Parts: sequence; structure tokens; C-alpha cells
Amino acid sequence: MTCAAPRTIGSASCVWPAQATLGEGTLWSQRRQALYWVDILGRRLHRYTPATLARESWPFDEEISALAERAEQPGLLVTLRRGFAFFDPDTGALQRLHEPEPERRDNRFNDGKCDAQGRFWAGSMDAACRAPTGALYRYDADGRCTRIDDGFAVSNGPTWSLDGRTLYFNDTVQARTLAFDADPADGTLRNRRTWRQFARGEGYPDGMTTDAAGRLWIAHWGGACVTCHDPDSAAELARVELPTRHITDCAFGGPTLQTLFISSATTDLTPAQRAAEPLAGALFAVQIDSPGCAAACFAG
Repeated sequence: MTCAAPRTIGSASCVWPAQATLGEGTLWSQRRQALYWVDILGRRLHRYTPATLARESWPFDEEISALAERAEQPGLLVTLRRGFAFFDPDTGALQRLHEPEPERRDNRFNDGKCDAQGRFWAGSMDAACRAPTGALYRYDADGRCTRIDDGFAVSNGPTWSLDGRTLYFNDTVQARTLAFDADPADGTLRNRRTWRQFARGEGYPDGMTTDAAGRLWIAHWGGACVTCHDPDSAAELARVELPTRHITDCAFGGPTLQTLFISSATTDLTPAQRAAEPLAGALFAVQIDSPGCAAACFAG
């Protein structure tokens, strides 16, 4: 059965004209009632609080790409260029944890998020976006790190079905979203398959999220949009158009989780494109008539 199509309430608006080189890592904090996001290549963590319009930023000495709140401790679990770390925005304390691929010197980490059991899933990629040297990792609360899959030039996602039994993952350079059968109990995957192959001209699937109806929302690098899809058929149900082409990630937030926050990038735009797209690299928001899912926290 195909899910009902959601409805957007108005169009997307810019809430932070940050001109991020590579905006990513959108995460709504229930604890802070704020939206965390990053500029990977600008090496900055951002936090936007809608109730007060506050904008805060933290600089890093290297790329920061993805994050999750910690369930029982203050602060965040983050991916830096080479691996995992804890970071507390309140104190500035950074604790490095694990680097899973020291032999892959041309790689960096990219997208990631927690599953409902509090395990953090993160993908690495070739920093030049060419060689298929990226992998998908699962980082558990006890510090174990497992390489789950391999062979991606640029990895993005993941997100899950509502029952946690399907993991979706974007193989961005190949313009496809993969699906795996997932075991929520032990975090294993099997039966990798192509869930949707995006056509030439649609852009490339980047970050994504799942809403409370089980629909997938996918940001399109080069496509100037976020699309909403049925979880079973992958049929497109709705589209949010944006005023810049490189759309990188999305997450539901706000008091009722009905605001879709959307990040973007300025990298790879020509001077003419930059002039034509003054909101490139901005953080956007659009209201949706149904809620998303609260972000899971890291159990460690």
C-alpha cells in the first residue's frame, strides 16, 4: 500500500544565510529545542534555536560531519575527519574515541546517525569523491566499531523504516538509494539491494530522514530539492523546491516535529552560479502537515 502524500504549508524559507561551504549533519535536539548542523569543509558546528532565533557556532581544527546527542551524558557523539569523538558544546571538551580506517589516508567521514537502539552508524568517503574507498560503520555504546559494508565513493544517510527492520543508505555517486534487511537486536544487515535509482537530471541522493508515517525524505545534491518517498515502492509523493542546487541534508524539528530543516552547500558552484544563488549554503525550514520522528540518542 502506498503512503498518503504529505502536504507542505507554504514554501521553504531561509532561517540562517550561513553560506556554508558544505552544510550537513542536521539534527534536532529535543533537549535543547534547537537544530544542530555542521559545515563540514568550513570545520564548524552550528546550533540554531528557533524560539529565540539564536545562532551559535563552534570552530574545529578538522572536518566535523555528523552528530548525535548522548542519551545519559551531556554533549554529542560526532564524526571528525578520521573517526569518532565526544564533544560537549557547553564546555568545549573534545574526547577522541576511535579511528577505524587508518590505512585509508585519503578518506574522511561524512554522514551518520543513531538507530533506535542507540548505535551510531556513519559512512566514510573518498575526500575527492572519486575512489570507492568509503565504508559504512556501526559504532556501539561499548566502543566496538564494526565495518558493515564497503566500496562507496561518497556515502550518505542512513535512515530506517519505522520498525527498524530496513536500513536505507545512499550511494551518492552511483545516484542510488540502497536498502538492507536489518536486525534491530544485533545490528546486522543482509540482502543489500537498490531501493531507488535516480535518473539523470534528478541530482544525487544525499542526506535523508524518516517521518512518523514511515516516508523517506531525501535531499538532492545538484537537484535543488528534497523529495518524499513511499518506503515500500520508493514512489515520489511530494517535493520541496529550494532556491539553490546543492541540497545536502534534512531533519524534522520544532515543538511538534513538523518543521523540516534543510541544509545546503556552496562548494562546486561556479562564480556565475554563486551570483545566481545567493542563498547557497543556507539553512532552510518548511512546515509539513505531519510530523517527523525524534532523533535517537547515542547510548554511550
